[in-house]
Amino acid sequence: MSKEITSRAADYSQWYNDLVIKGSLADHSGVKGCMVIKPYGFALWENMRDQLDRMFKDTGHVNAYFPLFIPKSFLSKEAGPCEGFAKECAVVTHYRLKNDPNGGGLIVDPEAKAGRKSLLSGLPARRSSGALIRDGSASYRDLPLLINQWANVVRWEMRTRLFLRTAEFLGRRGHTATPRQPKPLQRPGRCWMFMPLLPKNIWPCRSSGA
Repeated sequence: MSKEITSRAADYSQWYNDLVIKGSLADHSGVKGCMVIKPYGFALWENMRDQLDRMFKDTGHVNAYFPLFIPKSFLSKEAGPCEGFAKECAVVTHYRLKNDPNGGGLIVDPEAKAGRKSLLSGLPARRSSGALIRDGSASYRDLPLLINQWANVVRWEMRTRLFLRTAEFLGRRGHTATPRQPKPLQRPGRCWMFMPLLPKNIWPCRSSGA
């Protein structure tokens, strides 16, 4: 197999791609920018995810799951962050396909958003779950709120590379809400303090911030 792998000194980028593909860790999919994580690659993800999950739970965090789709109004409340990631958002505008009457296979039904308010202006796919948790889904009686989410994230990257930068990737997001007090709980850092324990050069999937 070594003869099939490009020399690292000759072409670093191709060398990396050769290792990932020839090592059966992942491969390109039929959707540009997305990848298929093969069993060996997914096993790496599972091992590191499970180890981190135990560490997070030891600090009092619990796992939850938030929807893939986020109302655009939620993102609009985050004027600063939204300006930075707006170009990365994938937006759903239709909910149905139909057969092309001209025999061209399946096409988007142009009438498949009429009456759907959420689709009239577009429904963004999750690039983060922060907007959802901050929508006031919990009352003060639930505080402190220590939540971690393991999920897929969509960020429409223009230049992609397997594992390092893809349009869809596996990651985690930590959410903390605490009562107002002179010295608020420093929980967000607790999630991140474990990340250096994993070698960055073998972390197979990106992690959203805590």
